[in-house]
Amino acid sequence: MAPWLPIKEKYGVAVWNFPRTKEHHLPLQIGEMVHILQASEGWYCGYSLRNRAARGIFPASLIRLKGAVVEQRGVEESVEENTPMVQEITTTLREWATIWKQLYVAGQTERYGQVKQMMQELMEQRSQLLSGTLPKDQLLRLRKEVTGKMDYGNKILALDLVVRDEDENILDPDRTSVISLFQAHTRAAQTLTQRIQEETSPQQTAPGHGTHGAASPSHNLYLCVRNFVCHIGEEAQLFMALYDPGEQRIISENYVIRWASTGVPQDIELLNNLKVVFTDLGSTDLKRERLYLVCQIIRVGRMDLRDSHSRKLSTGLRRPFGISVMDITDITKGTCDSDEDKQHFIPVHLVAADGDFLHNMIRKVVEGKDINHKGQGDVRNDIYLTLLQGEFDKGNKKTQKNVEVTVCVCDEAGNVMQNVIHAGAGDSPTSHYRSVVYYQQRHQRWMETLKIAVPIEDVHRTHLRFTFRHRSSSDSKDRSERIFSMAFVRLMRPDGTTLRDGEHDLVLYKGDSKKLEDASAYLSLPSERNVSESKLLSGSSFRVSGATPSLTVSTRDSFQISTLVCSTKLTQNVNLLGLLKWRSKPSLLCGNLQKLMNVDGGEVIKFLQDTLDALFSIMMEHSETDVYDTLVFDALVFIVTLVADRKFQHFNTVLEAYIRQHFSATLAYKKLLAVLTQYVEQAGRGEPCESLPRTFKALEYIFKFIVRSRRLFAQLYEGKEVAEFQRSLQRFFLALNQLMQSPLEGPTLLSQGAALKYLPSILEDVFGIFDSSALGAVLRDFVGNLLPQRLVKQKLQSLTHIASSKAFQSHECRELVLQVALPILQELIQAGEEEDACIELLSSILEVLYQAQKSAENLRVRRKDRGDAELAQVKKHIQVILEQLLHTVNRRVIVLDRENPLRNRSAQAGEDVTKIASPWNLLNSP
Repeated sequence: MAPWLPIKEKYGVAVWNFPRTKEHHLPLQIGEMVHILQASEGWYCGYSLRNRAARGIFPASLIRLKGAVVEQRGVEESVEENTPMVQEITTTLREWATIWKQLYVAGQTERYGQVKQMMQELMEQRSQLLSGTLPKDQLLRLRKEVTGKMDYGNKILALDLVVRDEDENILDPDRTSVISLFQAHTRAAQTLTQRIQEETSPQQTAPGHGTHGAASPSHNLYLCVRNFVCHIGEEAQLFMALYDPGEQRIISENYVIRWASTGVPQDIELLNNLKVVFTDLGSTDLKRERLYLVCQIIRVGRMDLRDSHSRKLSTGLRRPFGISVMDITDITKGTCDSDEDKQHFIPVHLVAADGDFLHNMIRKVVEGKDINHKGQGDVRNDIYLTLLQGEFDKGNKKTQKNVEVTVCVCDEAGNVMQNVIHAGAGDSPTSHYRSVVYYQQRHQRWMETLKIAVPIEDVHRTHLRFTFRHRSSSDSKDRSERIFSMAFVRLMRPDGTTLRDGEHDLVLYKGDSKKLEDASAYLSLPSERNVSESKLLSGSSFRVSGATPSLTVSTRDSFQISTLVCSTKLTQNVNLLGLLKWRSKPSLLCGNLQKLMNVDGGEVIKFLQDTLDALFSIMMEHSETDVYDTLVFDALVFIVTLVADRKFQHFNTVLEAYIRQHFSATLAYKKLLAVLTQYVEQAGRGEPCESLPRTFKALEYIFKFIVRSRRLFAQLYEGKEVAEFQRSLQRFFLALNQLMQSPLEGPTLLSQGAALKYLPSILEDVFGIFDSSALGAVLRDFVGNLLPQRLVKQKLQSLTHIASSKAFQSHECRELVLQVALPILQELIQAGEEEDACIELLSSILEVLYQAQKSAENLRVRRKDRGDAELAQVKKHIQVILEQLLHTVNRRVIVLDRENPLRNRSAQAGEDVTKIASPWNLLNSP
């Protein structure tokens, strides 16, 4: 037997009971903590923390090792997990437990029960943290819930408020400035106050749900199908989708499950593994008044289940069988728990009559009516097709036809494109799609949705073809049935745009079955009915001019479909198409650039990369002229402004990714800077420039394009034209500072306000390519040129953002900015004006100095000379602030204290005094 080897400071927890069967065994129960002293061939030797006196051996397989530290030794020995959050929960539970007992003794039953519930929830969440199985996003959400619960409990139990950072970690006061501590404390107090108000509000939301997922631009719904229990006796197809009862339509792609007649999935590997995620649900989808999960059940087999097998029958017919409907509104709105392990049993409503269309059954079930049942960042190029309805005359037959629609996608020669039709997610693509067959109905209502995924290069030459055939229950008769009608529609219109979204009333053609499948015979004919055709004289058919003698149009039959294009490459807008394909008609380029401003924002955003590529291609291919520069610049501003809109804010990352990875216009920076400077100079002269406020709003991304373009140019031409680029930047900043000097009102004042608001957003990019001293001088003059009593609050806010920028961390830039910021602060604090904005600015400046001091001290450890130099700069700036502001601030604090004694002041006045006084603790510290 191997020797027992000593182990240093190892702890574990029993995950299984271990009874004592031999004298030297140590009995353990699940959850019992053990201190391991020795190990040997799958066995540990140690003792339980419940009884340190009893030692023994136990199997290593029953112990889960824990990362832990010993908090105390001896009789009171306890072990704490290394995870700070787990440690905090444990400490909080211990502290609450003492108070909890006191609440019971004092008879405060309501508060006792409240604390008990919170403690139970914390223990459950502590177990989840210890499990180590949560993904990153869920772990972060859990940490926020835990800290919120602990802070709330501490508040109602009159305990100290714990101050945390953005990652929910407790702030270390030795490593955090007074300002950061104060701001974090303020945020935590506001959050707690808001939660207490929600708790006491009569219209409170369900705990833990509130604004669940409100900030996220898109959402997903996970579905796991456990089983389908229904005796059919034939194969079945289950089409699961999301349904809006208000619009009475399915709003998602189908998830298809093929079920064998034996009662299991046709693909046996999918047994107990039928899972799907409905993706890209927008905020508007979650705001729908009601939302349902529906399942349409189609059986595949005979025309009628009652038909006996005594005669040969047609098989493979897709016949309606039933539906299932579940209201998921509470789940999507976050007003109930969406537990993955929770199972929902949804009843099946069976088709009772041949006239029961599945879509009508869904509507009736949703409306709660009796249906007489006897017993549900990427390139895209998808077109969703829905077979709506049709009406077919019985013709020479005694009874109505059993109509089956077959859909296929064909090229110009009539060849069927292979595997481009998708019935739904989870199913293999096919070349043909066959509709459900309803028995002897004149008016058919299918409402079947499928996806057409044609390669982008083939869309212009393809069309959808619909053929109609009567299906007989007798196999011999069914074989003799031929196509009796055909309809078609092109995927691309003559003007180059894609088939428009919405309903389409298609023309039905009759004739020889072979001619009906001959593309050369019908592609030159109209595919959709127009107004005049709907008023045709009665008659069974009429001949279309230009049609072949064998094809006629029936006026007694009708067929409607609807389409929806979901594509990042195909547009239905003529103006946008004209810009994307500007090379085909260069004479219309000016008009197409102007018309871009009238295109729907959603359409432009959908083609964001292609539109930007087109704009910069125009700019690069006309680099020798400035004819299109202003138009391209305005179009770029229009696009950036769209992305800045809250509706499309989640496309910010798409735009930034485009700039980093796809943008390649090396000469764009020259033209963009030229137009931008021209606009600013024009406004500085007092001339009207309506587009300047919009331009300032897009300034951040305009400069991202400028800086990226310049860097690409420098890489390509080995750093040439640096001086010219610096002069161009200087000219822009000079024009901007001249604009700030203007005393004019109206549009000029608006432009100055926009400049103050948006200029700080470009500092991150400009700092890397512009001399820091020159940049500091620009910023000093930018703020200093503005008249003293003009836009005072906006001026302070702009300075605050500048102080929070990377540029301000440079001591050269900081020194120049302080030259304009400190006199403004001194004057306003002395006058008692804009105090909140002054405090915010002063706090930002001092926070930067604190971080710079810490950084210099750390640098000093490695490089004493450089560290001393950095530290000297920081202390110099602190000295300047002390000399100019300390006396003024102290006098203001004294005045506030006299006017509003703290003991008689409201909480808000006390907060004001603290906000002014607390920053100076930084300066008074050694």
